[in-house]
Amino acid sequence: MNLRTFMILMSTVAAIALGAPSSYAQAASGLAYQFTHSVNDDPFPSPDGKQIVYISVIEGKEQIFIMKADGTASRQITRDAANHESPAWSPDGTKIAYVSDRNGHSVIYMLNPDGSGEERLTSETGESIHPNWSPDSKSVIFCTDDDLYPPYKNDSQVFSVDIKTKETKLLIGNGTNTYPSWSPDGKKIVFRRMIGEMNSEVFLKDGDNEVNLSHHPAFDGWPSWSPDGKLIAFSSNRRSNYQIFVMDADGSNVRLVANTEGRATEPRWSPDGKQIIFPICKKVDFGSDCQIYVAPAPASPPAPTASTHSP
Repeated sequence: MNLRTFMILMSTVAAIALGAPSSYAQAASGLAYQFTHSVNDDPFPSPDGKQIVYISVIEGKEQIFIMKADGTASRQITRDAANHESPAWSPDGTKIAYVSDRNGHSVIYMLNPDGSGEERLTSETGESIHPNWSPDSKSVIFCTDDDLYPPYKNDSQVFSVDIKTKETKLLIGNGTNTYPSWSPDGKKIVFRRMIGEMNSEVFLKDGDNEVNLSHHPAFDGWPSWSPDGKLIAFSSNRRSNYQIFVMDADGSNVRLVANTEGRATEPRWSPDGKQIIFPICKKVDFGSDCQIYVAPAPASPPAPTASTHSP
């Protein structure tokens, strides 16, 4: 062994003994975990499809934001010490309805998209949640809170309120009924109803008839009409975790929108019916995150063709 080879060998031995960097793998001293988390939730597109209203948690409070449809140019439109939930853009584009807990109760308000002109729509002492709009933008449909005694579900009813007169009308009672939404023609209502303690189904109210559309032992809910009224998007845990599905308006032809991980709920359609926008919430290390996702929407069923008969 010459002197040069001996010196290289001794240097390598010394490096290993002293724990100096080498080509050998080093044992990690600990595990890294995610330290920062964010919550962006409750997306609802504007009627022209150019913007999305949503909530984001700032200093522990849910505030309303508006961003462009591509996720850029976000701006905050509420800045008080209350929580704000479930923002819904009116079909005429002039108002946003939402829920605030500023007085210790869940109360529905509306304001202009620039944050001005706030106006209360429901009782200050009631518990009103999940607002949505009539197709003519003259009324807001909502329900009473079904989570007053968690984890048990209490009875909750569906109402409408006229935004000018503030007159409230009972639309659906008898049970636990939440997440109501008028069909695009204003003639039907789709909503979530609890069946027993553990099963939730998507129901349709058509006149005096109330029909179970989902008919599945899983937890189905959060229904939303497609702009043409031919499809209903909803969330279900029928594949273990909550994912977004679409069915025809009569409850048939159920299909998965996208393979996702986490808890995906509250789907909303883009105005052209080509996309579905929804939040996914996940437990991450010692915290949780909610982010907004977009997926292509399945095509509506083709219109029936008139049958022809030979004379």
